[in-house]
Amino acid sequence: MPRIAAITKRLLVGRPFRSDRLSHTLLPKRIALPVFASDPMSSVAYAPEEILLVLSVAGASAFVFSPWIALLVAVVMISVVASYRQNVRVYTSGGGDYEVATVNHGPRWGLVVGSALLVDYVLTVAVSIASAAANIGSAVPFVGEHKVEFAVGAILVLTAMNLRGVRESGTAFAIPTYAFVFGILAMIIWALVRVFVVGDEIRAESADFTLVEEGGHLAGLGFAFLILRAFSSGSAALTGVEAISNGVPAFRKPKGRNAATTLLMMGVLAITMFLGLIMLARLTGAQVAEDPAHQLIGAPEGYEQKTLIAQLGNAVFAGFPPASWYVIFFTGLILVLAANTAFNGFPVLGSILAQDRYLPRQLYTRGDRLVFSNGIVFLAAAAILLVVAFDAEVTRLIQLYIVGVFMSFVISQSGMIRHWNRRLRTETDPVVRRRMRRSQAINAFGFSMTALVLIVILVTKFTQGAWISLAAMAAIYLLMTAIRRHYQRVGDELHDSDEDEPIVLPSRNHAIVLVSKLHRPTRRALAYAKAVRPDVLEAITVNVDNQETRELLDRWAKQPFSIPLKVIESPYREITKPILDYVKRIRTNNPRDVVTVFIPEYVVGHWWENLLHNQSALRLKGRLLFQPGVMVTSVPWQLDSSTKVRHRPELAPGSIRRGLYTKDTNGEDRHNP
Repeated sequence: MPRIAAITKRLLVGRPFRSDRLSHTLLPKRIALPVFASDPMSSVAYAPEEILLVLSVAGASAFVFSPWIALLVAVVMISVVASYRQNVRVYTSGGGDYEVATVNHGPRWGLVVGSALLVDYVLTVAVSIASAAANIGSAVPFVGEHKVEFAVGAILVLTAMNLRGVRESGTAFAIPTYAFVFGILAMIIWALVRVFVVGDEIRAESADFTLVEEGGHLAGLGFAFLILRAFSSGSAALTGVEAISNGVPAFRKPKGRNAATTLLMMGVLAITMFLGLIMLARLTGAQVAEDPAHQLIGAPEGYEQKTLIAQLGNAVFAGFPPASWYVIFFTGLILVLAANTAFNGFPVLGSILAQDRYLPRQLYTRGDRLVFSNGIVFLAAAAILLVVAFDAEVTRLIQLYIVGVFMSFVISQSGMIRHWNRRLRTETDPVVRRRMRRSQAINAFGFSMTALVLIVILVTKFTQGAWISLAAMAAIYLLMTAIRRHYQRVGDELHDSDEDEPIVLPSRNHAIVLVSKLHRPTRRALAYAKAVRPDVLEAITVNVDNQETRELLDRWAKQPFSIPLKVIESPYREITKPILDYVKRIRTNNPRDVVTVFIPEYVVGHWWENLLHNQSALRLKGRLLFQPGVMVTSVPWQLDSSTKVRHRPELAPGSIRRGLYTKDTNGEDRHNP
């Protein structure tokens, strides 16, 4: 089993990288763009549709507000991109919003940001994959009928790709990302040419349906609330912007400048595509409804509502289906790959939080391919749970979305304002001060815009599911503070307050060898215990069967042992408790003595053999480890089944990581010294 697991790991992940190869995994801007910005660029595939879905409640007449809502979302995106360009130039360690908040507002606000981003990264994966399933399902009915299975499979594939390394996964993701951008921009340009140059009329398949309002007529405050809901749903287009600030260490030098340039490229492309799709929806008359079965009048029986992208592609490229299929295919693919933004942001943030002792230390270290493997696996598991729990439905998942990211936006931008205030107190150069004032003004504008959006989101989405995200953030915050307290308590407990304080040696070493039978493992344990030269050495056995105990004593008496065998009675046939009680009595009678318990154990070669051996030893060892002043020593005896394992070089500690194991031309194991 270990050998099969090792081979499978090598096939999926690849050969391990040496630590000194970390610099070779750094990304140029052309690769960093699809790696870190695929989420905000791909969100244009569902953010315009979410605006229309919310407005559809008030009927087709409400769609007239969609361009204005889209413009407002674009303004917010411009402010966020401009603000984060300041962030990445100043904070290049990869802490992103967490570092900004911690440095400028203190650890507690840093934890708030950290918990918000962790939740949002999980939701990024779930929403992106669910949206991909919906878009691909528009062209492939089988996927539409099995969205959950498709989503889980896609997450597993992404996990395997990311475990292979940032650079390798980035290269694989670059082509689909650029193909998606090309397809969307080509669709927008071709539509404009057909409408304004050729004079064609482009009509979406749903343009001739009648969209009726749901429930009843909305007016006044109710309609204003609906507009705000549409704006908050469209703000999903901003998710993923913060991932670049967390991924600055993965950029080539100069890191801050390259990250800022990548942010600018991402912002220009995302805003252009977002506004272009909203414009196409108005030109083609495309309609999407929250409840198409009841709201779309005139639709044929059994009509399946297609996504906005699918409707626009079919309308713009009418008469040339391959172009429409191209757009739909790469939209679905980019939405799958958009989750990669979270797969790069979450592990880095988790590593930084683990370094600060807010998360388990296992998330801190890099794996075989110089990526944070444990963080990648944890993110995948959490996203799969969400996808299964919400049936991979975008409309249900998106209600939980963007709360965390806008909370981190607000705290981060307020932190940058404080950062510039602190710098301005000591800076005297007028040119530098003007540059700082300009940067501060950008961050202040970003703060005001993101704070406004956060308020709108909390008001419009709280009862729709945003409360679940807030509850999850609070739970993660409390969990991280508890982990930090635990690490702090353990650190204080283990801290040597006085290095010059002499170590108090035990008075004596009282050694005990556990005996169940007189066989070769027992003889080895006795020999080893004797070689340690303890002050007191005795063998003990627990009497759970009178006949077997008498036979053991008879055999012991015939051996040339100078070690006495003591029998401990066990009227209830227990083994662990009588031995524990005996060890405790020795410690009570001689508190300054150390008791060393030698336990013979079998070393087996098959996992199932562990179920048949060593169970009593494991239980006893687990209890003895909690006893103060007691040392537990395992004395191994290798059974024949362990021979093959012993001769496998890849199972030696570190051999797989160092590449010491390969196959020769005959397919046999070979060790590479």
